[in-house]
Formats: sequence, C-alpha cells, structure tokens
Amino acid sequence: MRTQVAIIGAGPAGLLLGQLLFKAGIDNVIVERQSGDYVLGRIRAGVLEQVTMDLLARADVNARARAEGLPHEGIELLFKGARHRIDMHGLTGGKQVTVYGQTEVTRDLMEARTAEGLTTIYSAANVSLHDFDSAKPRVRYEKDGQTHEIECDFIAGCDGYHGVSRASVPADAIQTYEKVYPFGWLGVLADVPPVSHELIYANTERGFALCSMRSATRSRYYVQVPTEERVENWSDEAFWNELRARLDPEARERLVTGPSLEKSIAPLRSFVAEPMRFGSLFLAGDAAHIVPPTGAKGLNLATADVGYLSRAFEIFYGEKSASALDRYSDLCLRRVWKAERFSWWFTSLMHRFPETGAFGQKIQEAELDYLVHSHAASTALAENYVGLPLEDF
Repeated sequence: MRTQVAIIGAGPAGLLLGQLLFKAGIDNVIVERQSGDYVLGRIRAGVLEQVTMDLLARADVNARARAEGLPHEGIELLFKGARHRIDMHGLTGGKQVTVYGQTEVTRDLMEARTAEGLTTIYSAANVSLHDFDSAKPRVRYEKDGQTHEIECDFIAGCDGYHGVSRASVPADAIQTYEKVYPFGWLGVLADVPPVSHELIYANTERGFALCSMRSATRSRYYVQVPTEERVENWSDEAFWNELRARLDPEARERLVTGPSLEKSIAPLRSFVAEPMRFGSLFLAGDAAHIVPPTGAKGLNLATADVGYLSRAFEIFYGEKSASALDRYSDLCLRRVWKAERFSWWFTSLMHRFPETGAFGQKIQEAELDYLVHSHAASTALAENYVGLPLEDF
C-alpha cells in the first residue's frame, strides 16, 4: 500500500489529523492496534477549548458538538466550604469552553471517516516503523495472519503514551521529562443530572474533588485517592459518601446519586518528550506529552498538535516548502510547556499533598483566597483555562 501520510493511532488525534488531511486533498491511512469498539469504549475528558472546536469545524465534523455540547463561561472553585466563580467569559473578552465528551468526538470523527470511505486498519498487530530517518519511511503490521507494509512520505505518531511511535525513536535522539504525582483520580460516570451547571473544583482537607458532566443528564465525578488505592475497594455508595463529604452544603443537598456506568482510577503524571520530530516521523498528542487532567488540557493539546501538523503538511504539499515541518516541534513544544506549567500549578493548588500537612493546606487556602479576589490572578487562570490561540507558521 502507498499513501502520503501514514497515521499511527485512531484516537481523536489521529482521526482528526486524517480528516483535516483529507479536506486538504492529502492521502492518508490510519493504522490502529485496537478494534474500533475498543477505541470508542475509552472514557476520557470532555472539556473542549475554542481551538479544538475550530479545528472540528475545519474538519467539518462539528455539527453534533455544536448542537449537543454545553457552552461553559465559568468554573467554580470550592475551598473552606464555600464556592467562588471564575468568570472566564468576562475575563478573557468573551472566550468559553464546550463540554462534549471525548468519546463523542471520536465517534463523530469515525463516522465522518467511514462516510468518506477512507482507509482505517483496526486490530493491526505488531505495528512497526521503519526508515523514518530517510525520505522513504515504511509501516509494517500484521492482520489476518499476513504481514502488510505501507510506503509513505511521512509517519504521524498519534498512538498515545504506550504506543510504538515514540518507542521506535533511538534513546539517544530523544529527551524525556516526567513528574509522577502521589495520588490519582477515582472517577465515576453516572446517568444523573450534574450537581451544578458549571464545573466545581474542590480543595478540601479530605482531598481534591471535581464535579463535571458530559450532558444535562450524565455526570462525571472525581475524588483524589492515594496512588496505591484500588477501584475494587470502592462501592458506589462509598464513592458518593466521600464525594458528598468534600462538597459545600448547597452542592451536597443538590447531589443526585445513582449506579455507576464506569468507575476507574487514573494516575496523575506530567510528561514531555523532546523533540517531536525525527526525520519523517512526527509525534502528536499523548505520544509526546501527558498532563494531569486538572487543567483539562490533554485532548486540547493533542488537537493543537494536529492543527499545526496538518497545516505543515498542507504547506509542504501545496507550496513545496518544508519550512513549516521544520518548525513543527518548536511551535508545539512552546504551547506544550505552557500547558504543562498551568496543569502542574493547578494540580499543586487544588490537591492535598501528604507531605505538606496542615501548613500546606493553609498555604493553598491563602493562595485560593488571593486568586478569587484578584482580578489579575483570576484573569491568568481564565486565560490559561480557555486556552491559547494557535500561532502562525
């Protein structure tokens, strides 16, 4: 098989890249080691920045996100038993975010790709990347007992933190940075109305909690737990009781509970790999960077990467210039490190760190008090939360 761009990974990053390239007239094939049903079964984030919404519009897959997504103009910070609203819309000149589940983004992109008859190879085993240090890279995989090979101009590694793309890079060609946090998020998805129409981020002496949603009838809740905690130790009743204990009296009264549709514990880490280009191989999304979910940046960073990469390929094929491809890694990493900083800061502010004790809790509360009463500090939070615009090549 021959294509212009071979995309590894059929998550939202790979699918969005494929759709953007298709719209630009650039041939592409997606190779995914899991089945389509498995990909759709992943429960992930659901807060979309305007940049992500704009890219979905550019890819012509934004109709359902616009119709069913929930525009949010603010968030609430809960500390010392009281909530304080951050008016993102007012502080950023009218910007907002949209709550729309990553699973639904993936579904929309899958359906668009199927409708256009574009090639996606699911359940591809033993995927391997070859000769990406040359102008003739190749991708090999096994399916139905046979070995297949794709010849291409470029490979886009959109296959996540555990994927083959970054793992294929020689160790001496890549630098990684990582911070592992001493806690995780125990999350529950349930068909119950949200406790509030906006997200509530709670800092409490019992630990962090987040009240989020996927729709007006489906909620996503999280509580901070130690890294060694096991999901089997948490019944639905135990989860709801712990969440209730971390909320303010009004939210506690409004909380509607129900059976969990999904329950899992996500560890928190910060991770960056530099650079994001290796010859004809380009990394995008979780293959190159991970952020703790506190700042809602993971999916949005991935779509920003894809926005840069798709534009760079357009310039390469349309203008016969490699200048944008040469700038891809630097442009992405500038944005990545800003998001890493914000996510680290917000995580450090909202979570309970065992080693800091009561003193640390008081320092967090003092900073939160300053944050919600300072126009400058609130603006900085709002600007980072709604997301930075993409730079031009």
